[in-house]
Amino acid sequence: MIIASDPSLSPTAIASARRKETRLIGLVGMAHLTSHFCQLLLPPLFPWLKDAFAVSYAQLGFLMTLFFVVSCAVQMLSGFLVDRFGPRPILFAGMACLALSAFAFAASESYVALAAVSVLAGVGNGVFHPVDYTLLNRLVSAGRLGPAYSVHGVTGSLGWALAPVLLVTLAAAFSWRIALVVAGLMVLCVLCVLFLNRSVLFAPPTLSSSRTESSKMDGGSLGFLAIPAVWMCFAFFLFSAMSLSAVQTFAPEAAGHLHAMPVEWVASCLTIYMACSAAGIVFGGILATQPERCERVIGVGFGLAALVALTLGLVSMPAWGVPVLFGLMGFCAGTGGPARDMIVKRSTPPHATGRVYGVVYSGLDIGQAVAPLFFGALMDHQHYSGVLIGLAVVQGVLIISAFRVKQVRRTAVLAA
Repeated sequence: MIIASDPSLSPTAIASARRKETRLIGLVGMAHLTSHFCQLLLPPLFPWLKDAFAVSYAQLGFLMTLFFVVSCAVQMLSGFLVDRFGPRPILFAGMACLALSAFAFAASESYVALAAVSVLAGVGNGVFHPVDYTLLNRLVSAGRLGPAYSVHGVTGSLGWALAPVLLVTLAAAFSWRIALVVAGLMVLCVLCVLFLNRSVLFAPPTLSSSRTESSKMDGGSLGFLAIPAVWMCFAFFLFSAMSLSAVQTFAPEAAGHLHAMPVEWVASCLTIYMACSAAGIVFGGILATQPERCERVIGVGFGLAALVALTLGLVSMPAWGVPVLFGLMGFCAGTGGPARDMIVKRSTPPHATGRVYGVVYSGLDIGQAVAPLFFGALMDHQHYSGVLIGLAVVQGVLIISAFRVKQVRRTAVLAA
């Protein structure tokens, strides 16, 4: 229950409630950082795994497809579990799966074992968005939701940035198995911190075991699926993931080919993009404090990002300009992150948070599983400009999707 903004409380009680909100935001951010870190447990280690298991990069890439397909399915299911049992036990179960998967990856002796553990890791990854957004939306005051979404987005970006640096450093200094063991220990440490602060993470279940009561609350446990805005949000997140996947996988390399960029600069493009994206998320959190302008924030942010992508794909430039434009694109795209989360919240029935976020955010997993196939085919045929133009097109579709969410939500209000 949100109480930090309750005017009937004493100043002391309000200050205490705000401190508890701050702790909650920090803990959720820590969990989100861990989940993003674990999404990249294997990719930075592909050069070592390729030699250790005598497999191709295509086979290693399939491990990530398997991971995200499982995560997608679990994300939909975990939303129901969060509403039925509350977010805290689901969070602890997901963290335990991630820790166990890191240790199991380290102990794997065959490609089949890696594939099996990828399934377990996907199970762990699938719980976080329904858990995180249920905790934030139910326990954080409305006026602080924008900054809370910013923290959530920034910590996720930091998790992506930390994984390659840490894992590659440890693998080079010791071995890939040691790197994964250390990763598992880190996840266990975070789980311990969350457990010690478990009182802050408590939110009661909202999905009643009584079918009658559930029906009164939100039209039944599946009633939210009839809301058009939910599916428009799903489509928005699908294209959002495709955009991010293109940047994380092939866009820097494509730009490197087009602009004769040194090989060592290619990896820096992604690092700069993620760092500037984190800065954009912070700025976007300030803008998202006014929910009515969220669609405009997304339109401007992704519109500018699409223009940058087109510039990279169609305009000749010196090599030094490429990382600069990737940073600008990351900042512009990042500003839309908190607004993106806000439009989902505005489309969510009050008693179906976990279920809606489970379905909507499964679009992220599907997009990350599908995009490498499309953009990888362009790379294989040396259509480097096509990769960046395709990225711009996907970002343009994001803008249309955001305004379609607003349109169908407004239509539903008028119909009611």
